[in-house]
Amino acid sequence: MAYQLQEINRRVRTGAAEFLAECDESYAQRVSLAADKILSNLERSPIVLLSGPSGSGKTTTALKLAEELRRRGVNSHAVAMDNYFATLNPKTAPRTPEGDIDYESPLCLDMELLQAHFSALSRGEEILVPKYEFSRHMRNDSLGLPLRLEKNEIAIFEGIHALNDSIAGLHPEAAKLYISARSNINEGALLRFKGTWMRLTRRAVRDYSFRGTGVARTLEMWANVRRGEKLYISPFKGRADVIFDSSLPYEVPVMKHYALPLLQSIPEDSERHSELVELIRSFAYFESIDPALVARDSLLREFIGGGSYQYH
Repeated sequence: MAYQLQEINRRVRTGAAEFLAECDESYAQRVSLAADKILSNLERSPIVLLSGPSGSGKTTTALKLAEELRRRGVNSHAVAMDNYFATLNPKTAPRTPEGDIDYESPLCLDMELLQAHFSALSRGEEILVPKYEFSRHMRNDSLGLPLRLEKNEIAIFEGIHALNDSIAGLHPEAAKLYISARSNINEGALLRFKGTWMRLTRRAVRDYSFRGTGVARTLEMWANVRRGEKLYISPFKGRADVIFDSSLPYEVPVMKHYALPLLQSIPEDSERHSELVELIRSFAYFESIDPALVARDSLLREFIGGGSYQYH
């Protein structure tokens, strides 16, 4: 699927607020359809596995799914699988072909603990959801939160490796979802903005604003992120019961305010500067949207801040 640049710009000029509301409603409908699938599977398993690459909006989508399910009378809990990373040991950590620690590898997760928790929750037993401190590369179980599923309650586990063989492969009864910002933006037949650029832009803005990571560092990591997607994430999306697009037609006009200054600050000797120039130029095709018009519960708030959901 591709959005058309001319239509996006026309809608921004003639009624941006209405345009944003329609896009958010379209995304809400996708969430509702996914909730239908989850509920149809509840008798088989209370576990939902939600996967997608970096910058796809997994956390907000999990929270919105839990919200929609609660609205239908089914108590639900969103659980970030990032908290199941094992404490990093540089001596045993997986490595990339270049010898760097491969933070994208599923081997960084504590698979044994995940399996134990899936089984315990399915039996109605209480678990302690761990807390991973990324600043120290270690898990701090003293900050863990208890979780028990009563009858007809649901736990939505979201993470990049949720559909991996070592997780979904061992739990075929779980409901399985896959999301990604998949849509390009074209001008007629000409490609103006790649779907992968949407995810890179989301991550660059979020990492700079909320994780203390400079945009140059995000760009340096992006090649390994993309390598990890091709090795560890995309091959398993066929397992999903539901696949849907998390891109929002209005996000590039909004992201101009945040991403463009960051990207323009990258030195010309950056390794990815040639692609960066193409990305920067692409923003010029779009009208701008005032970020104040973005709803507080919009998926885009996961990356630009100011939202109504609490992110961990």
